[in-house]
Amino acid sequence: MTREQQPARGGTELGRYLRARRAQVTPAEAGLPPGAGLRRTPGLRREELATLAGVSIDYYARLERGKETRPSPSVVDALARALLLTEDEHEHLRSLASRAARTAPEPPSAPSRALRPGVTLMLESLRPGPAYIASRTNDLLAWNPAGLRLFAGMEDWPVKQRNLARYAFLHPAARDLFDDWEHTLRGCVARLRALAGTDPDAPDLAALVGELLLKSPDFARLWERYDVKAHAYGRKTYHHPDVGTFTLGYQGMHLEGTQGHRLVTYYAEPGTPAHDALVLLDMAAREPVSDDAGPPLRRRSGTAADETSIPSSPSPGHHAPGQER
Repeated sequence: MTREQQPARGGTELGRYLRARRAQVTPAEAGLPPGAGLRRTPGLRREELATLAGVSIDYYARLERGKETRPSPSVVDALARALLLTEDEHEHLRSLASRAARTAPEPPSAPSRALRPGVTLMLESLRPGPAYIASRTNDLLAWNPAGLRLFAGMEDWPVKQRNLARYAFLHPAARDLFDDWEHTLRGCVARLRALAGTDPDAPDLAALVGELLLKSPDFARLWERYDVKAHAYGRKTYHHPDVGTFTLGYQGMHLEGTQGHRLVTYYAEPGTPAHDALVLLDMAAREPVSDDAGPPLRRRSGTAADETSIPSSPSPGHHAPGQER
């Protein structure tokens, strides 16, 4: 059998997703009467879900095992209804079903990290509000001063290590920074799961997920839930060591013409304590980048390329990103 004739591994991924979501729906939530005796299966049994979706038990079992890889759109929609999926989760199921029906593609190349001219100027224009450009796996590609300083301690990491999911799970400051740390962790994993549904063989995704599975039990726990979330907007409360506690609105948006790059901005109503905190955060980020005598240089918006291409010679008391304190 040639590579082109081999079934895609998406069939197995579809089965894993169905099994994980089935385990998270109780009979009561699905409108089923309580059964007699103890249940050994968490959530719904296979036969219960098959009945709710209007398919045979054998057919559904084959779907979970990856032996059936071509569910019709109507079956996918029926399963989504029976599993009480959200809109994002329903779309993820459609994507997995579509991939499962295809033949295996050639391994994809890593997406470009190159940024268009003018990105730094755009980020600068959004000050004092924090803003940054992130890759599809949440690598920080560019930022304005507050966009980096918002994540306390992130600037001490080497540029190539600056990833928002890595920060949330592995940086010691993250647990205290985010008011609802568990919710933040769930959001990070759910967005990576959404990407895994559309591009599961992506090398950038595989590297990050592999690292976090090894280093973070919390990530491993949440990864097995198969939660999916595509949108990035809402409100978050931060407990920042430099400017105190404040709540910000945030909005993510796709940058046209890029391979998954997102602009994420944060905002607050002018005249409110939260907006005052943003101003303080922006000012705190505008410290001199050198302790040498003479007019101080002020921090401006930057990119990962800026910091990796310009060698730094920090003076005593000032530490370059990634340098041991």
